[in-house]
Amino acid sequence: MAEERSDKLALEETAFEEMERDFQEVLNELSGDKSLEKFRIEYEKLHAVMKKSYDNEKRLMAKCRELNAEIVVNSAKVATALKLSQDDQTTIASLKKEIEKAWKMVDSAYDKEQKAKETILALKEEIVNLTKLVEQGSGLSMDQDSNIQDLLKFKEEVTKERDQLLSEVVKLRESLAQTTEQQQEMERCREEAEQAISQFQQEIQQRQNEASRESRKKEKLEKELRQIQTDMDTRQTEIKALQQYVQKSKEELQKLEQQLKEQKILNERAAKELEQFQMRNSKLQQENEQHSLVCEQLSQENQQKSLELKAKEEEVHQMRLDIGKLNKIREQIHKKLHQIEDQKSEVEQNKETLKNQILGLEREVEASKKQAELDKKAMDELLRERDILNKNMLKAVSATQKQIDLVKLHEQAKRNLEEEIQNYKDEAQKQRKIIFQLEKERDRYINEASDLTQKVLMNMEDIKIREMQIFDYRKKIAESETKLKQQQNLYEAVRSDRNLYSKNLVEAQDEITEMKRKLKIMTHQVDQLKEEISAKESALGKLHLEQQRIEKEKETLKAELQKLRQQALETKHFIEKQEVEERKLLRIIAEADGERLRQKKELDQVISERDILGSQLVRRNDELALLYEKIKIQQSVLNKGESQYNQRVEDMRILKLEIKKLRREKGILARSVANVDELRQELFHMQREFLKERTRCRALEEELENPMNVHRWRKLEASDPSTFELIQKIHTLQKRLISKTEEVVEKELLLQRREMRLHNKTCPRVYG
Repeated sequence: MAEERSDKLALEETAFEEMERDFQEVLNELSGDKSLEKFRIEYEKLHAVMKKSYDNEKRLMAKCRELNAEIVVNSAKVATALKLSQDDQTTIASLKKEIEKAWKMVDSAYDKEQKAKETILALKEEIVNLTKLVEQGSGLSMDQDSNIQDLLKFKEEVTKERDQLLSEVVKLRESLAQTTEQQQEMERCREEAEQAISQFQQEIQQRQNEASRESRKKEKLEKELRQIQTDMDTRQTEIKALQQYVQKSKEELQKLEQQLKEQKILNERAAKELEQFQMRNSKLQQENEQHSLVCEQLSQENQQKSLELKAKEEEVHQMRLDIGKLNKIREQIHKKLHQIEDQKSEVEQNKETLKNQILGLEREVEASKKQAELDKKAMDELLRERDILNKNMLKAVSATQKQIDLVKLHEQAKRNLEEEIQNYKDEAQKQRKIIFQLEKERDRYINEASDLTQKVLMNMEDIKIREMQIFDYRKKIAESETKLKQQQNLYEAVRSDRNLYSKNLVEAQDEITEMKRKLKIMTHQVDQLKEEISAKESALGKLHLEQQRIEKEKETLKAELQKLRQQALETKHFIEKQEVEERKLLRIIAEADGERLRQKKELDQVISERDILGSQLVRRNDELALLYEKIKIQQSVLNKGESQYNQRVEDMRILKLEIKKLRREKGILARSVANVDELRQELFHMQREFLKERTRCRALEEELENPMNVHRWRKLEASDPSTFELIQKIHTLQKRLISKTEEVVEKELLLQRREMRLHNKTCPRVYG
């Protein structure tokens, strides 16, 4: 058992050292990552609690071993004390047997003495008769002489027997004295054994108290271990939830990456189409320049102008048709965009819920500060970008002002178009108001965009479907440059919505929508101008100015598109960094799972050892209870033996007194021979009654010493009696014993009275 315990302790120490090494490794890995600071603190707390419980367990195990050793020593001492008490019981029993033998010898001597007394009395009577005959008759015959001689011989023999009996009585007295001395020595040994047993009982009680205190401490530690186990289980459930969430986020990231790949392919296609549109636009610009030259020539030559105007009117009509088609397609795209924006709002709501969950998890790992700083930086960047956009809008306003100035110059050059230019100025003022309103709405949409961008990630698949539809529409409006810009902006908006820098894209989208509205208004204006130009030369110049303005807007939108692409690349790098951190977290979670399993195994071992120790303590307590019961039984037996021994000593004293009295009476009776028959009979009856009472007392003592039912307090085939019932039975037995002792005392007093009466009767006869 000791070797097994030492092996177990060695295994536990090695396992604990391995746990310490693993803990240090995990701490070294976690110390570099500030996002896992809270997890590291909780992990350190758990390790400290586990280390404390391990130290307490070692201390308790050592204490239990010491207590077990002390219990073994005390049990050995108790066993030796029990052996000594058993030896004392055997010696007491042997002494009782010797006393009984002595009593039997005394009784036999008494019987012999009685017989001798009877023979003496008979001989005395014969002597008296013979003396009477001698007195009556002077001479004696030969027969009478022979009878006298025989009587004298018989008398001598009787005297010899009497002397032998007296010597035997002396020997019996000496043996009684020796037995009393031995009994006194045994009493001293018994008292010493009782003192040792009481000391052992006190020590056992102290050990039991210490064991109970240690068991209470152990229960407290077990409660702490169970609490730690529940904390670990809750942590494990949280880790599992985090793992599931990380797995979901991985799957969503994979989907988003796939969508990004598809969007890249679409973007490349759109870029190719944009290049084609740019080529066509350059051609159209060249044509517009040629048309401006033609307009100047038309101003010089009216005839050529009219012919060219007809051709231009045909071209304008064709362009109107194209613009009408483009407007229809644009309206359809606007409807689709509104639908997509509605879906996007729903996606933003879902995204808001997910972001709240992500923020909660980030709070748990103490990464909210870092995120807040990043958000602050992003807000600063967004504010800077808003300022840049405001500057761009001011530039656009200045560009419109330049256009108005150019219109004024053109108005001075061509007075016949003053009214149309005035209308254009009014429209420009309206556009300024609209731009001012759009700036306000843009600021409002910027604030709303920060909330809306959080809802996109959940419904990226729907956005992908919408983007595919938009891509199909892009194919249909491949000839339109504005459609390409809108689709590029939409693509960039969808692409930037999946990252933290989606606010810029929303701003661009808002500006695009406002520009679309502005374009719609401008297309209506262009339609009006084209209808008016159908009879005038300045329509082509106005179209040229409009195309230049659109080209400038296109350039600004291209610059914004380039910025958005740069932001998309930055967000992609940020996503890659987040994936690397996610992999690190997964590795840490896996290591924490392994550590948890290892700690769970060690905790199961500790619980099994605790159960073994508890069963051993229960067995020890049961053994101690049995020992206590045995000690109580032995003590009660010793008390009974002591009382019986005291009674026997008292009986011996009384018997000695009786022997002395009988000797006196024998001397008195030897002197007085007359009128003794009645006294003899009375004494014989009294002695017989005395013997009967003595045998009755002896039978009662033997019954008390050796009861037929050993466990008289326990009913057969029944449960153990309660302590109250036992106390009641003890009281009844004590009362019975007191009554019996009172009866014995009464009998002794009655005997003394009869002896006194006998003495009073014999004394006057002897002295009278």
